[in-house]
Amino acid sequence: MLEITPIIYIVDDDPSVRSSLRLLLESAGYEVICFSSAKEFLKFRLDSTTAHCLILDVKMPDLNGIELQKELASINNTIPIIFITGHGDIPMGVQAMKDGAVNFLSKPFDDQQLLDSINEALIRDINFRKKQSEHDQIKQKIDTLTPRENEILRYLITGMLNKQIAYKLNISERTVKAHRKQVLDKMGIQSIAELVRLTEKLGITPVE
Repeated sequence: MLEITPIIYIVDDDPSVRSSLRLLLESAGYEVICFSSAKEFLKFRLDSTTAHCLILDVKMPDLNGIELQKELASINNTIPIIFITGHGDIPMGVQAMKDGAVNFLSKPFDDQQLLDSINEALIRDINFRKKQSEHDQIKQKIDTLTPRENEILRYLITGMLNKQIAYKLNISERTVKAHRKQVLDKMGIQSIAELVRLTEKLGITPVE
């Protein structure tokens, strides 16, 4: 369960659409923040402390919904997007989904369909945040390793024995064992299998 109320951002140039969506979503227990244009939304600093998603109209003046999706992607903003449109066609919807949209709903749409899409979007956002948090925690531990420990780590995840690593690096097996202990201690783990799992999450590859 979320401890903080999720925030649903709505970007639509039609005041009546914004009003009806706000009423629906607030009655469902969400916090809602509305914007009349894509440019207005881009100027807003999103709340990063809670799960959120974006309900985005396709046809808007100046910067349309598809263009906003591309702009957000270019600045690595991963907020899940649900498109709503009264004008979109199938190719546009297919492309929006390929670019990561959660759903592409044609007006008028069923309220429950929107609420289901929002739930899917929030789950996606929560899972992404968990993954990103884990990634950051692993990287913080990796950053505590010395250059030599980093080198030993890349040998350890090959599955080599200590004596094999010692031979490759022209150091004693005792030295390898000492570095191995330091690596595992700093990473907060007890096995090479765990080390492999963590380094894979960061894209760290074994030495060739």
